[in-house]
Amino acid sequence: MSIRFDLPDELSASVPPEARGLARDEVRLLVASPSGVHHTVFSSLGSHLRPGDLLVVNTSGTLPAAVDAVRGGRPVVVHFSTALDDGSWVVELRAPGGPLLDGRAGERLELPGVASLTLLAPAAFGDSRLWRAAVSVEGSVTGFLSAAGRPIRYGYVPRTWPLSDYQTVFAREPGSAEMPSAARPFTESLVTRLVTDGVLFAPLVLHTGVSSPEAGEPPQAERFRVPPTTAALVSWVRSRGGRVIAVGTTAARALESALPDGVAEGWTDLVLGPDRPARVVDGIVTGLHAPEASHLLLLEAVAGRDLVQRAYDAAVERRYLWHEFGDVSLLLRR
Repeated sequence: MSIRFDLPDELSASVPPEARGLARDEVRLLVASPSGVHHTVFSSLGSHLRPGDLLVVNTSGTLPAAVDAVRGGRPVVVHFSTALDDGSWVVELRAPGGPLLDGRAGERLELPGVASLTLLAPAAFGDSRLWRAAVSVEGSVTGFLSAAGRPIRYGYVPRTWPLSDYQTVFAREPGSAEMPSAARPFTESLVTRLVTDGVLFAPLVLHTGVSSPEAGEPPQAERFRVPPTTAALVSWVRSRGGRVIAVGTTAARALESALPDGVAEGWTDLVLGPDRPARVVDGIVTGLHAPEASHLLLLEAVAGRDLVQRAYDAAVERRYLWHEFGDVSLLLRR
C-alpha cells in the first residue's frame, strides 16, 4: 500500500513564490531522514549535506507546450508531451474540465497559423488520453511552440505566467513538456555556496512528458541521457562513502535507468517502486506530489514508505505548499 494523505485545496501553490514576495530559494524545505523530520528554508540546504555529497541535476529546459487549437469548430488546448524518433509527437487534448478522451484516429485539428495535427493512434494500448500525432508546421515543432505556445498549467494556477517562471537555473536543452520543478528553488548564489562547501554537482538530461493525472497511472516512457562523466562521478562518490542525491524524480529515474548497467541514453520506461527499489540514489530533492500520484512510489523506492509517510504527514500538518510553485523536501535514506 502506498502512502495516504488528504490534500486540502488551499495547499496547492497557485502562484510562483516570487509573486508571494519570496526569492526562489526562500521556499520552505522539509528534511526527512532516519534521524527525524526537520523544517527549514531551501537556502539552508547546505546544512543538511556533507562535503563529497553529489547532487545530480536535470538540465532539460521547459517548452511552451500548451497550444490553442480548433477541433470540429470548437476551441480546445493541445499539450505537446513528447517528441518521438519518427518525428511524430505524443499529445494530449484538453478542455477546461480536464483531458478529452474521445479522440479518433485520423482526426485533424487546426493549430495557429497554417499549422495542423492529425491523430494517428493511441500512444499506448488502451490509452484514451494520450495520442501519437503527426504535426504539420512550417519549420520545427519546437520553433512553432516558441511562437504559438505557452507553459502548461493546471486548474490550481489560475493565470498564465511567463516561460521564465518555468525554467530552472540548470536548464540548457529545451525538451520538457513540464518543468523539472524540484530544481526551481536553486539559485546561482546557492549553487556557488554549495560548491564552495564541497558539495558536487553532475548533469544529466531527461525530457519530461505531461503529468499523469489519473490515480495510479504509471509514468510514460521518456528520453534521457547520462553523460559518461556523470556516471563516473556517481561511481567515484559512492566508492568513497558519499551520498548520491537526485534533484527531482526525473533525475532519479534517469540515474536508475542508466546505472549500474551502463545504458547511457535512450528511452526509459522504468517504474521505480516496491518491486524495483533504488540501487544508485541515496536521497532525493523533490517537490510535494498529489495523493496517489505515481511519483510517490518512486519516493518510496528511494527513501522507504515509512519515511515518506512521516514526511507527508508533517508537510500537511505544517501546511507546506504543493506542486511546481510550492515548497520542497529532501528525503535521505542514509
